[in-house]
Amino acid sequence: MAELEKKPVKIVETILRDAHQSQIATRMTTEQMLPIVDKLDKVGYHAVECWGGATFDASLRFLHEDPWERLRKLRDGFKNTKLQMLFRGQNILGYRPYADDVVEYFVQKSAANGIDIIRIFDCLNDLRNLQTAVSAANKEKAHAQVALSYTLGDAYTLEYWTDIAKRIEDMGADSICIKDMAGLLLPNKATELVTALKETVKIPIDLHTHYTSGVASMTYLKAVEAGVDIIDTAMSPFALGTSQPATEVMVETFKDTPYDTGFDQKLLSEIADYFRPIRDEALDSGLLNPKNLGVNIKTLLYQVPGGMLSNLTSQLKEQHAEDKFYDVLEEVPRVRKDLGEPPLVTPSSQIVGTQAVFNVLMGERYKMVTKETKDILLGKYGATVKPFNPEVQKKCIGDEKPITCRPADLLDNELEKLESEMAQYKEQDEDVLTYALFPQVAMDFFKYRQAQKTKVDEKAADKKNGAYPV
Repeated sequence: MAELEKKPVKIVETILRDAHQSQIATRMTTEQMLPIVDKLDKVGYHAVECWGGATFDASLRFLHEDPWERLRKLRDGFKNTKLQMLFRGQNILGYRPYADDVVEYFVQKSAANGIDIIRIFDCLNDLRNLQTAVSAANKEKAHAQVALSYTLGDAYTLEYWTDIAKRIEDMGADSICIKDMAGLLLPNKATELVTALKETVKIPIDLHTHYTSGVASMTYLKAVEAGVDIIDTAMSPFALGTSQPATEVMVETFKDTPYDTGFDQKLLSEIADYFRPIRDEALDSGLLNPKNLGVNIKTLLYQVPGGMLSNLTSQLKEQHAEDKFYDVLEEVPRVRKDLGEPPLVTPSSQIVGTQAVFNVLMGERYKMVTKETKDILLGKYGATVKPFNPEVQKKCIGDEKPITCRPADLLDNELEKLESEMAQYKEQDEDVLTYALFPQVAMDFFKYRQAQKTKVDEKAADKKNGAYPV
């Protein structure tokens, strides 16, 4: 009888993407990843998240690696495990909306190079910004997972989440992820939210959170008991702090319960042993800031994600205005409300944070307005859950008329144009997509790649620091 009750929780391992992105600025190299792939492949993970997010940009910009090459090498190594990526809806992996033809081509090439699961999110939860990517993933027979950017606020009721989940299921998503980027989901709220979602949709539900505020492991326990299907964890050397709860700890937590993963702790400990020296090296070099490993309770008090907190600190430091830190933290929720109460995740977190800094430093709110703040108020990022503050909108954009359509509807197809701009450097089809996302960085990388081919002297490349040969 007890056999029937078994419901092993599935685990997505984030060590090759979100964990090192959250703790060491996405600096893990492909060379550091490959030797451990064989062991990771034996664990029995639901998937390994290894691509997308900031890995694409960081590979090119800091490591001088081709992200497509990384994906192909990982695909070769993982024989039994699904590979997952994070995809910013119409923004793909860049910071502006792209035309539909670029989004479709990117999804096609991601799947062709080895991605099985595409986690797609939008910083405003505007489903219109997700539809193209979801349909493209369906067409490529990739698994389309739509992520809800989880946040708190008047607008974000249980009804809001269940309604949006139903619409996501109807748009063709294969699963839903609750993406709690700031670690705001409290344990009892997780019980409530997961229970409501499981009653609303039939597709699987994944929970992704960060340990920043200190509650994440307890939240996972409650969510799993409430029926969540999948949780995202990180191997212990890169777990906790701004990353995810530790894989080994969650495996041990569910041992001998109906949710037992059945994972082998001996194998996990061998994997942890492999990553520990990489973590220690990052600590010694200053790449891993010990501050990122503690609990930051300000996250819960001000609903500000960890990455955004460090941005605010550095902006204020540059202006010699560190004493204004708490004034800025108090201004953030006010700006967020003025801008329609969006979730705070890339890029909305940067937009709200920077505007809050200006409002405080100028001594007058919206005396100086960033281009991005204007663009949000002009509807160029999509629709917010709540209306904008009309006085703020008037002060920032005057009589300009905001758009109400899907922002990408105003964009013409751009693949051909992009192709013609970079044709002389093209060595593979994927290069046009690399150029589309980061034109300047891509050009530098293409030139570096060419130079490497003509040079035989391997010793000249400073591989350790990932710098150009001098």
